[in-house]
Amino acid sequence: MALDQSFVGRTYPPTAPYEVGREKIREFAEAIGDANPAYTDTEAAKALGHSDVIAPPTFVFAITFKAAGAVIEDPQLGLDYSRVVHGDQKFAYTRPVRAGDRLAVTSTIEAIKSMAGNDIVDIRGEVHDASGEHVVTAWTKLVSRAPEGA
Repeated sequence: MALDQSFVGRTYPPTAPYEVGREKIREFAEAIGDANPAYTDTEAAKALGHSDVIAPPTFVFAITFKAAGAVIEDPQLGLDYSRVVHGDQKFAYTRPVRAGDRLAVTSTIEAIKSMAGNDIVDIRGEVHDASGEHVVTAWTKLVSRAPEGA
């Protein structure tokens, strides 16, 4: 069954702040195989003009996808998460994520459409630091596959 179009524009409350740690950044950079010293060495990051180590661009996915959980778990929306695949992801940065940032995410449903029985939901996550400064906007596209035989 197609998702309700009236949910387009619905915004969910901001998440509790997530404190970005140096070790989490290092672990993430190691996991993706990126040896950029700005991700692990404070002095290398400072030489590039940053106050501390910075995170690889895709680091915020974990934070924004967790925040999108408010959309996914909204019983009124009725998204069947057992049928969901991740369709797309993109980011637009105002500044890099830095160790020590305390980031909160506000999720908004930007679009809902149905194609060939599949429901497609576009979620925008606005990420701000503790001072309210915009850090990054993340867009996540989720596709809830049509049931077999539908």
